Amino acid sequence: MLNQLAPVKGARHAKKRKGFGIGSGLGKTAGRGMNGQNSRSGGGTRPGFEGGQIPFFQRLPKRGFKNVNKREYAIVNVSDLNVFENGTVVTLENLIQAGLVKKVFDGVKVLGNGKLEKKLTVRANKFSESAKNAIASVGGTAEEI
Repeated sequence: MLNQLAPVKGARHAKKRKGFGIGSGLGKTAGRGMNGQNSRSGGGTRPGFEGGQIPFFQRLPKRGFKNVNKREYAIVNVSDLNVFENGTVVTLENLIQAGLVKKVFDGVKVLGNGKLEKKLTVRANKFSESAKNAIASVGGTAEEI
């Protein structure tokens, strides 16, 4: 019966109450021993410390270069813009609502892959040359913001 369910005997243990007198078995030093770094409050070493040996993360070979000033653009192809109606002003908000852009870090870049069939005004942070030509060839305009 559901009202008689209980954990198996010995499956649940009471938590150790450290420092609650000598009768508890963990009184006085509370299981920390007599002296030393780990017996003190705030004692111990930082994560990754290997006792003075060169730590593992420092022993690994370092490769390449990480540019902290790198700009990461969300990418949209010209063929993706066919979901909009003729004469629409395509902005970042429109692209997000249409589901063409999920994450925006430093802006949007429009690339020239595919064929554009609608006359649009596209406002984005960057355009490739082929994207500008594709938008202009159908009578639209590419505006950098």
